[in-house]
Amino acid sequence: MKLIYLYILLIILSITSLFVGVSNISPLDIFNLTDEQKQILLISRFPRLISIIIAGVSMSICGLIMQQLTRNKFVSPTTAGTMDSARLGILVSLLLFSSATPLQKMIVAFVFALTGTLIFMKILDKIKFKDTIFIPLVGLMFGNIVGSITTFFAYRHDLIQNIGAWLQGNFALMMSGRYEMLYISMPLVVIAYIFANKFTIAGMGEEFSVNLGLNYKQVVNIGLIIVALMTSVVVLTVGIIPFLGLIIPNIVTIFKGDNLRRNLPYTALLGAIFVLICDIVGRVIIFPYEIPIGLTVGVIGSGIFLYMLLRRNHHGL
Repeated sequence: MKLIYLYILLIILSITSLFVGVSNISPLDIFNLTDEQKQILLISRFPRLISIIIAGVSMSICGLIMQQLTRNKFVSPTTAGTMDSARLGILVSLLLFSSATPLQKMIVAFVFALTGTLIFMKILDKIKFKDTIFIPLVGLMFGNIVGSITTFFAYRHDLIQNIGAWLQGNFALMMSGRYEMLYISMPLVVIAYIFANKFTIAGMGEEFSVNLGLNYKQVVNIGLIIVALMTSVVVLTVGIIPFLGLIIPNIVTIFKGDNLRRNLPYTALLGAIFVLICDIVGRVIIFPYEIPIGLTVGVIGSGIFLYMLLRRNHHGL
């Protein structure tokens, strides 16, 4: 699996995405666009494409960092309660700060996402039976508890339909003026690449890291801050995209090993490609209607997750 092939596939899928939709725009029209077609491309299609790529890159890298720091291939923002905590934070911002700006909502969601992730990491420290599958199951239970609290207060304040529809992963609403917050993820990707080698060392354990002169707790906290901030931005802007940060890093590490710095470009590209494929499928399968990206990624991602669990058990036998 070479990077050049992934780049070519990403370019092909990106071009395809620009010309898939209810409004009929073909590649042959590109040099003779009407004003209406130009508006559709600039206001809707390009923002949607950029959102897909950034969200795919961000959530895949979040999963890769979490798996490295927890030393568990089945941990991700989906299975560690990070997304559910960010969702609770968004609900709190709606209840307490009804007139809050998107940036203020993101800050509240970030605080809750980081807190939830730190709680999950503390739970990991207390667990003696650190089985590969047991850990993410604990994370899923923790996430369900947080999700239940969110649902309870949403029902109490008549916000269940609001928050349910708003946080369902969906790129249909990505238009000029609504997606720009995703750009916050781009410098975080650069920071993740800078700290990649330190994350790799931290993934070998606290004692080993300290013996090499690494400030273990500081590196772990930086990684968790990156994960929480990326997750908050994506959840607030696009909605919840389940299992993306779980399956993409696993696919990459199967072929490329566990070197985080080397795996980052592959994980980022494959994550963007996977979300693009799911988005195109969701737009054409019941055309002219559209299936939300959260549903398509959830169905395909959960199937791949189940396969990885069964594959591990099979080889364990």
